[in-house]
Formats: sequence, structure tokens, C-alpha cells
Amino acid sequence: MGAEFGRTSGAQGRISQWLRRRARSGAEASAGAESARREDLLLAVAAAGLPLAPAAHPAGYRCSCDRIGCPTPARHPVSFAWQTQSTTDRAQIERWARHQPQANFITATGMVHDVLDVPLDAGRAALARLLAAEVEVGPVAESEGAGDEGRMLFFTATRGTPEDEDEWWPCELDCHPETMDEHPGLRWHCRGSYVLVPPARLPGDLAVGWVRGPEFTLPDPLTLLEILTDECARYAREPGEDAEDTAGAGAWPLRG
Repeated sequence: MGAEFGRTSGAQGRISQWLRRRARSGAEASAGAESARREDLLLAVAAAGLPLAPAAHPAGYRCSCDRIGCPTPARHPVSFAWQTQSTTDRAQIERWARHQPQANFITATGMVHDVLDVPLDAGRAALARLLAAEVEVGPVAESEGAGDEGRMLFFTATRGTPEDEDEWWPCELDCHPETMDEHPGLRWHCRGSYVLVPPARLPGDLAVGWVRGPEFTLPDPLTLLEILTDECARYAREPGEDAEDTAGAGAWPLRG
């Protein structure tokens, strides 16, 4: 009886070990597939001409950076030299992605592209209107967030590099990346700014993902602006207020 019990226990032990190894192998395969998918998406962004640089990532509900009370957790570049570091070089992006497997990535705006960044509900309504009107819409991403924190990002051609350098539009005319909470309406990211690119993870199990991928052609931002500002004004309007009282309110805040 004792010998039989010992044989049974040994068999169960081997089965348990096999199941654990299989589960571990399955988890590793899943992680490997996810890593490959992440790298492919980043390379697709770079292939579309959008320069990338590594960014912070979530560490629990905090940011991976060492800044106490980081105002933009997992949403900012790792290096202060992100503008010069940003690149579309495939080999460099592969190295970053493989050596920093948890890192998010930002794309520097105002060189090749701009981004029109609006509240999520306003963006979804605007996207439906734009597509219904057969307006050319480029890549679009959604940044998840609780309440008013969710955003929709419309990637467009840049208007930040005119021939006359005295006429370029710095992002400071709209907002700094670090002061986003002060600007609930439309934010125009151009020279001097950046946005997260999918796939990106945010604290609280939130994420940034593509609605329309980087394979779409970048449109002129002015072709989207009217509908985007209209929907932002509608989004900002308090229930019961007249449209005339809030026309443009919160749609495109400027800094003096």
C-alpha cells in the first residue's frame, strides 16, 4: 500500500511539474508573440516616416521614471534629448524595442507630422462625421482614460516647417506636453511636442491603440480642423446652454 501510494504521488508530482512547465512555456510563447507584435507595430510607424524615441512605462500605478509625483506617468520621453534622438532607423528601433521591452514610445511632432488631439467622445463623433463626408482621414489613435482623460489623436501632415522659419508655429502657442490638463479641448501638437504611439501602456491597465493604422496617408490638418473644433465645442457645452453662448468654448485653447 505504501509503495503504491509512493508511486501514485510520484506520478502526480511528475504530472504537476509537466503542467507547470507547459504553462510556463505557453506564457513565454505568448509574451514572445506580444513582443514581436509590438516591434512590428513600431516598425510600421517608423516606415510611415514618423520618428520614434523611447518613453517611460507604467510601474504599477506609478511611472517608471524616478520623478516623485510625475505629472504625466508613462507618457513622457526617457531622455531630455528626445527631439534629436527621435529616428525612423529600423535597426535603432529594433535595438530599443528589444533592450527595453516594457518601454512605451513617443513620436516627435512638427518634423514630418502633426497631431490634432481631442477629447475621446468628441473625437469619435468627429471621426464618424469625417468618414461620412468622405474627408481623407489619416492614422487615428485612441488613448484610454477615465472620464475626461480619454483622448483621440488625429495624425496629419505637418505645418510646422515652412520655408520661412519666422512663420513656424511652435507648440507653445497651444500647450506644452506637461500642461495637458489645462487644455481640455483641441491640442495641436507640432514643433516642440510629442505624443505616445501605439502600442503603449498606461497606469491602471489603460492603453493607447490604433483606430486607423499608420498605413493611411497623412492629410492636411486644415481639412479636419473645422469638424474637430465643432465637435470639441459640442463636447465642452454644458447641458442646457445655447450653442451661441459656447461657440468655440474649450475647442482650441491658446496660450498668450
